[in-house]
Amino acid sequence: MEGSQPTAFIAERIRAYEGVRRKHAIGDLVRAFTTDSPDVLADFGEDAAVIRNGENALLLAADGIWSRLMEADPYWAGYCAVLVNIHDIAAMGGRPLAMVDVLSIADRAICDQVLTGMREASNQFGVPIVGGHLHPDTPYSVIDVAILGVARLDAVIYSHTAREGDAVIAAIDLDGRVHPSCILNWDSVTMKPDRVVRDQIDCLRGLGEAGLVSAGKDISNPGLVGTLGMLLEVSGLGAEIDVDRIPVPDLEAHGITFDHWVRMYPGMGFVLTADPASTPEVCSRFEAVGMTAREIGRVDSSRRLSLVGKDGEATVFDLADNGIMCLKGRGDGP
Repeated sequence: MEGSQPTAFIAERIRAYEGVRRKHAIGDLVRAFTTDSPDVLADFGEDAAVIRNGENALLLAADGIWSRLMEADPYWAGYCAVLVNIHDIAAMGGRPLAMVDVLSIADRAICDQVLTGMREASNQFGVPIVGGHLHPDTPYSVIDVAILGVARLDAVIYSHTAREGDAVIAAIDLDGRVHPSCILNWDSVTMKPDRVVRDQIDCLRGLGEAGLVSAGKDISNPGLVGTLGMLLEVSGLGAEIDVDRIPVPDLEAHGITFDHWVRMYPGMGFVLTADPASTPEVCSRFEAVGMTAREIGRVDSSRRLSLVGKDGEATVFDLADNGIMCLKGRGDGP
C-alpha cells in the first residue's frame, strides 16, 4: 500500500531513479545493429534473444554488474551476476542450461569473494558455469556473465506481446530482507533452500507451456514500475496501476518507504500480463512456490504508464514520447 505518500511523489521518484535513467542509453546502442537472420525470432528489448533451433528456442542473454555493487559487496556482486542471468532465462519461460563469465580483477581478495558468490549461486540454482575469460591484471574489478537457455518454441514468454485489456500481474517473494550492503536490493534468495528457488524459477516455464501469460519480464534494476514500463514500451501499449494492489513486505519493519520499495531490485520478482480470466491460476501457481502474486492493473492503448492512488492519478512514463530505453526510431522495432 502507498501509505501517506502522494501518488505524484511516487511517480516522480520512480521517473528520476538512476536505475531507470541508466536505461536511456540503450536505444542509441541498439540502432548500431541490424538483425538479418530467419532463425533470430526476437532480440533487443527482450530479456534474452530467441533463436530457432528445430522445435525449440535457444535463449541467449548477458548481464554486467553495476560497479557500485562490486565496490560495496563483491560476494553479493558475484551472486547477483549469476542470479540476474538465470532470471532473464526464467522470464522468457525457459530452462537455464549453462553460463560463461568475463572476470576482470585488480584485487585478489575481491576476486575470491566474487568467485565465492558465483559458485554458491550456481550451485543453489543448479546452473553450471562452464567457461569464460579472465583479465588478471586490470586496474578495475568487473564481472559479466552470459547464459544459454532453452524453451519450447511455442512456449516462449516475450516482452513485446502484451495485449490491450490484459491484467498486469506482479509476483514477488516478500520473505526476505533489505540487503545489508545495498539498500536498493531485496534479498529473498540467499537464505532459501535450493529446491525453493529452483521451483520459483520453474514456475515461469510452467506458465509459458500452459499458455497462461501473454508477456513477462523479471523485475530488474529499474524496479517493478520501471520494468513494467520497459515491457509496455516494446509492446507499444500503456497501463494503469493501482498502487494499493502492489505486493509489499512490512515496510515499517524493514525501515523503508513505499517509493523505496517500488524502486528496489526484489531478488525474486516478475511482472507479467495475462488474460484476466487466467489471473487466478497464474497467481495460484506463484503462491504455491512461496511468492506473493496479484493483479495490480490493466494494460491499455494509452502508451502511458500511470499510477492510481487514493489521492488521484499520476503519469510515470509517457512511452509514446521516447520511452525508457529510447528505442523509438529503430527501424524494425524490438
